[in-house]
Amino acid sequence: MTALEHPARRADGPGRPPRRVPFPVVDEVARHCLQEEEPETVHIEVHLPGTPDAERLKAAFGEALRRHPRILVREARGPWYRRRYEWELTDGPDVEVVTFPAPVPDALKRARERALCDAPPLHASPPIRLEVVADADAASSVLFLTINHTALDGPACLRVLATAAELYGGRDNAPAAPPTRTPVAADASGTPAQGPSGLPSPWAPPARVAHGAPERPPAARPGGAAPVPGTGLSGNGMLVAELPVPRRPKGAPYTVNDQLMVATALMIAHWNHEHGAKPRPLRITMPVDDRPRDMTMPIGNGTRLVEVPFGAGELAPEDGGGRLGPDELGPERIHALLRRTSDRTRALKALSRPQLGHGAALLTAPVLPVTMRAAVTRGLRRAAGPWTSTTLLSNIGRVPYALDFGDAGAATAVWFSAPARMPRGLTVTTASTAGRLHLALRWSRTLLSHGDGAHLRDLFEHYLRATQDLHPTPEDGGS
Repeated sequence: MTALEHPARRADGPGRPPRRVPFPVVDEVARHCLQEEEPETVHIEVHLPGTPDAERLKAAFGEALRRHPRILVREARGPWYRRRYEWELTDGPDVEVVTFPAPVPDALKRARERALCDAPPLHASPPIRLEVVADADAASSVLFLTINHTALDGPACLRVLATAAELYGGRDNAPAAPPTRTPVAADASGTPAQGPSGLPSPWAPPARVAHGAPERPPAARPGGAAPVPGTGLSGNGMLVAELPVPRRPKGAPYTVNDQLMVATALMIAHWNHEHGAKPRPLRITMPVDDRPRDMTMPIGNGTRLVEVPFGAGELAPEDGGGRLGPDELGPERIHALLRRTSDRTRALKALSRPQLGHGAALLTAPVLPVTMRAAVTRGLRRAAGPWTSTTLLSNIGRVPYALDFGDAGAATAVWFSAPARMPRGLTVTTASTAGRLHLALRWSRTLLSHGDGAHLRDLFEHYLRATQDLHPTPEDGGS
């Protein structure tokens, strides 16, 4: 039984309290480390060619919440000496979940800012909100789903939104079958190809994303996140882009996810090189989600995190100097890097381990009161800052649902973004819809500015192109 499938308990008798579910490990660690100045939100935006009817959408989304009751939760109150945080499962929403803000100039920009800087509260069920932002000059609209990441993750809420689309439009939104991965090549002995030796030690602090030119403190926004102490800045910045889904040779052993991983690593190596940072190994956190995508999908924080390592020498020109770029690396080295990355991601996905590792499971054991565990967790997080991975790449992959809202049309684009708190300060999130790759770069505003984000986007696109159309070798199925 997983944490997300933990049975709810409910008192018997008249006036019994709401059902309660203990916080799983991921939820508890996130709850301990909440920061008002950098809210832990996940943002999903779904672009539709039309605008859904307000009352019908509210009814459909409300019914979708009831069909996935694990989303209808709020944090239960309790004494300081309690040994667990608990979710209360409610019969319905405590607040109006679906809203239709009035069309105003820069409505899309303002909705994105709210999604990054204003987390839905944990004390009201459900800890999400859905804003429908209509384009005043066109019939199109954008659905903004903002999620408090302490309670839920993006794939789970996308499942709920797919249910709402089916109820609204009356059309099947069953998930498409996931793509299959090419079997790994084996040598003459039948042994699968292994990753190279000489990877950086997991105990060595990885490279950090070099500081750019952080933004100036903005004017105070009522109801927005508090500024980071000493900076006047709050929340995250974000930039979204639409790119072609990268091509790969037929029969290649690596996946699009591996291409995205290599592009992310080379993007950061290039950025750090430009900013005078000494070459160091990188580690990129990669969420792995093994849940089914149908109606049986457990709702909550269901991904496990693994870290993909890259040696400093893998991402640098052979002469150890000069400008880093595809011309300096060459197609042969990029192809070899893709194969090594494929070996690593394949091995990491096959590992069986707790969502945040064995240490987090031990740290959240209900031995001490939660207030004491919270202080220990926050202290350990600060102490472990230098060993935190360089960045996070969350690849949702091909959006498995049509997200067809009937008269409002089917989704033409879907963007996700993951929190980008320091010390990482940068996250990369991708999804694909209708043959297009939807990229979101999200950063801490104490680390980077919007101009920095635009440059990183250009670097990412540059290196993603470099992973395409490489000549396959015989072992890849080429001639």
